[in-house]
Amino acid sequence: MIDALRDLALVREATDRLLAAAAGLDDAAVAAPSRLPGWSRGHVLAHVARNADALVNVLEGRPMYLSAEARESDIDRDAPRPLDAQLADVRETAARFQAVGERPADWDRTVELRNGITDAAARVPFRRLVEVELHHVDLGIGYELEDLPKEFVEREIDFLARRFAGRPDVPPTRIVGAEGGEWHTGGPEGAPVIVSGPSADLVGWLAGRRDGKGLDTAGALLPGLPPL
Repeated sequence: MIDALRDLALVREATDRLLAAAAGLDDAAVAAPSRLPGWSRGHVLAHVARNADALVNVLEGRPMYLSAEARESDIDRDAPRPLDAQLADVRETAARFQAVGERPADWDRTVELRNGITDAAARVPFRRLVEVELHHVDLGIGYELEDLPKEFVEREIDFLARRFAGRPDVPPTRIVGAEGGEWHTGGPEGAPVIVSGPSADLVGWLAGRRDGKGLDTAGALLPGLPPL
């Protein structure tokens, strides 16, 4: 069962970690490239802030973004800001998200995200947790996939495995974590490819952050995954 209020507490903790780490940067470091192609660290921080606003929209029944173009232009607009402005924005938007999330609400209701995707409102805090944790890694400032909390990694592997489940463009795949855990994803036709390895490498592969070189497929081709 999803515990939205517990996830909100985890979001707060993850946001505090990100802010504390980013506070050690300077303006030049914020303008430097992140690990995401074409994005500076400023782009990543701007996206984290704008995503908080977007998920407030979702929880309050408004469109997540005005449009895909508006989403991109807002990030590009905010990316060049100095460090102090970036940190203030992340902090203030995170506080707004927490405040809206902590209001009494029907967590069983269905909400709409981007591109017509729907989900239970109760899963929105976990979706925010994913944004904060993975983009902290994307900043490239010392927080690695191996540093992610074990519970989060297992939940994110499960979340992404479900996301790719049933897709005919993904071969049937059995995912086995070296630290425990097993998941199934991909289409229904054919014998499954068994992909095993450390959980950090598994979540990195599923989330598009690693190329899968640390994974074992028993000689089979590592399944290609659609972009998130």
